[in-house]
Amino acid sequence: MHEELNPAIQQRLEKAVLEVFSHSDFHRASIRDVALKAGVSFTTIYKHYGSKERLVFAFADIWMGKLTDRIIDHLHGIEDLKEKLRKVFWLQLDYYERHEGLGRIVFMTLPMKTWMADRNFEQRRMMDLLISVLRDGQEKGVLNSRVRAGVLLDLMMGFVQRSFFMWIQRGKKGSLAEQANDLFEMVWQGMAQSAEKKIDNG
Repeated sequence: MHEELNPAIQQRLEKAVLEVFSHSDFHRASIRDVALKAGVSFTTIYKHYGSKERLVFAFADIWMGKLTDRIIDHLHGIEDLKEKLRKVFWLQLDYYERHEGLGRIVFMTLPMKTWMADRNFEQRRMMDLLISVLRDGQEKGVLNSRVRAGVLLDLMMGFVQRSFFMWIQRGKKGSLAEQANDLFEMVWQGMAQSAEKKIDNG
């Protein structure tokens, strides 16, 4: 329903949601906090979103959609599977480093049980894209085929989440994006088909 808002109001809301929920405990932050920060009435926000959960999830969906667009754009022309996944891994770390507020909201602020129950959590466009890449790698014998493609995705996404969380906890020392290649090599070792399995298949 957020598309119905005046663009200027939506822009103010987006900025306010990002600021309030990236620096506050989710249960303590409220629509009134956002309304005050954005200069938008509580009634207007409630009319369009109904709850603070729906408010935050709606904007998180927009922000995650921009990441998905970026991933799709960057994967054009990359044929090598490992390089595709390396690019996806780097893009995520780079995006969350440059959009720290989003990373804080998605990985640290939102109650995971509530976030996972919302349809926006699925991020079908991004997940379908990544699952298709992983399945292709399994079919070609490059990636571990003894587990579901979703498990490989969990490994990679979990590594991204943990890396961001600890980057924040350790005072943001160094650059996440600059560490991406070294971190990805560890992820790749966990995803790639073992040498022994390749020999058996060969």
